[in-house]
Amino acid sequence: MNIKLLLLFVLTSSLGFSQVTHKRELTMLGSPFEMIVVADDIPQADVYIDLAVAEVSRLENLISDWIPTTPISEVNRNAGVKAVIVPQEVFDLVQRSITVSKLTSGAFDITYASLDKIWKFDGSMKKMPSEEEIRNSVAKVGYQNIVLNPKDHSIFLKNEGMKLGLGGIGQGFIADKIKALLIAKGAPAGIVNISGDINTWGKQLDGKQWKVGIKNPLNKDKIFATFPLENSAVETSGSYEKYVTFNGVRYSHIIDTRTGYPASGVISVSVFATSTELADALATGIFVLGVDIGIDLIDQLPGVGCIYVENNGKITASKNIDLKKYSDE
Repeated sequence: MNIKLLLLFVLTSSLGFSQVTHKRELTMLGSPFEMIVVADDIPQADVYIDLAVAEVSRLENLISDWIPTTPISEVNRNAGVKAVIVPQEVFDLVQRSITVSKLTSGAFDITYASLDKIWKFDGSMKKMPSEEEIRNSVAKVGYQNIVLNPKDHSIFLKNEGMKLGLGGIGQGFIADKIKALLIAKGAPAGIVNISGDINTWGKQLDGKQWKVGIKNPLNKDKIFATFPLENSAVETSGSYEKYVTFNGVRYSHIIDTRTGYPASGVISVSVFATSTELADALATGIFVLGVDIGIDLIDQLPGVGCIYVENNGKITASKNIDLKKYSDE
């Protein structure tokens, strides 16, 4: 979830334009969901948005791990027992997730759902868990134990107790699918915003690019940079709302599933990419990797950029993002 990204645009009526911009806000996937579309008129815009809402429901019933009837829930129930044939969309998403896991050396891992949740971020924790508790908490986590069979698009989890959770990539996946659907249906421009997983296409009615403002979590009332988005996506992972502090060290709610320890040192990371799915997964992965390793990785990926905000307020960007050019300070 992200509260540091602020969409900057003007809802424009048909006055002076042959089209309109229409916006709808609701709650889906347990998160704030916002659709902005350009259309010939308001009724047509509502048709587009209704299509988007239906697509969210369709995809949620494929990839959710908390709805018991989904293919992912069926895979989880059969962990250590048998392979489960899943729809091609689900198989492909899991396959791409594993690719990002390899890319981030396991810092992003969809088997995080197997984690024993020993860390509490609701104010109830009074002491650090023991090393043994931390080690045991990640015993069943490991993307290497996901077995994919492309011939029948089946998924098998090798170990009993393993679980897949697509929360770190699923919202981005859904945002991309909505964008593709509405483009196919003729929507000339718009924004999908699923709790801060933002994807855009086309331009505003006045011909200007959509823009997103990024806030520093240490100064939430101030935007430190504004970036244009055209057929591109952005997502932010942050620890500014959920964290614990022990011995002067701030620990994020984002757990490094390789070690069982929460990530530390970083408050937020924003990732820009052509795909919300990729931005979503990478944001989690490079948050865990930290500034130096994370930026080194992003600098090797064409068309991808990132901005880190560290605990001390320091802001660092990848080589393809010129903060001075877009700074609002």
